[in-house]
Amino acid sequence: MTTTGTTLVIGATGTTGSRTAARLTAAGHRVKAAGRHAATVPGAEPVRFDWYAPATHTDALDGADRVYLIPPLGDSDPAAVMLPFLRRARAAGVRRAVLLSSSAVAEGGPAVGAVHQALPGLFDEWAVLRPSWFMQNFTGNHAHAVGIRESGTILTATGNGRIGFVDADDIAAVAVRALTDGSAPNTDLVLTGPQALSYDEVAAIMTEATNKPVVHRRITHARLRDRLTAHMPMEFAGLLADMDRAIAEGAEDRTTDTVQRLTGRPPHDLRAVLKRELALGG
Repeated sequence: MTTTGTTLVIGATGTTGSRTAARLTAAGHRVKAAGRHAATVPGAEPVRFDWYAPATHTDALDGADRVYLIPPLGDSDPAAVMLPFLRRARAAGVRRAVLLSSSAVAEGGPAVGAVHQALPGLFDEWAVLRPSWFMQNFTGNHAHAVGIRESGTILTATGNGRIGFVDADDIAAVAVRALTDGSAPNTDLVLTGPQALSYDEVAAIMTEATNKPVVHRRITHARLRDRLTAHMPMEFAGLLADMDRAIAEGAEDRTTDTVQRLTGRPPHDLRAVLKRELALGG
């Protein structure tokens, strides 16, 4: 594959950013790997970037003609810092923007939904990735993964609700296509895995994968909100708890063919991803 310009990957040390940057460099594309401490990605140019430090934005944007956007974590109003940056990016020569949002947040919805709504008016070439919950939440450093390792417990307020959990590698594969294809998607893309699973079903799969008992412990929406408030701003904790309630009501019980359509292969299933991640020490 020939190079298509220079892509600024914001959040290049994160779950999808690191994978997207690695796929881009492996395919021969020029990448600026951005993070608060200048992300190190083989083959990419490291650059420091902080959403809340506009002085870091100039060097990050220099020479970039497309950008992969990871919103600031834990911010219930990311548009306040993202929209000024995006206007600056357009003026600096960025012509394509791909935004990571969520299947739970529609255009014009809360948090990053406002950025989604503004994106088509800022760039002629754009896409909004709206993945379901990550399969990597059960490995690594996510609260679910920590709970599984420490007590064999997954704690949610989702009841019997099902989710089309998606592999972060599949998200990155779609991101690369959205960033580098000759024509931008110019739409939002809901990304899921091949099947919708309840957390009870996930716990059973985790038990099988780890050879250790894992259970799903159900709690109320209010209790989840209160637990989350101990670790993040109250408004954002409430937003996350509301997402669990929506899952319980069936909002995420779906699958899509987006990964298959854009990558030419089916999305990975949870058993295969757990086998891969656990073998890597996740």
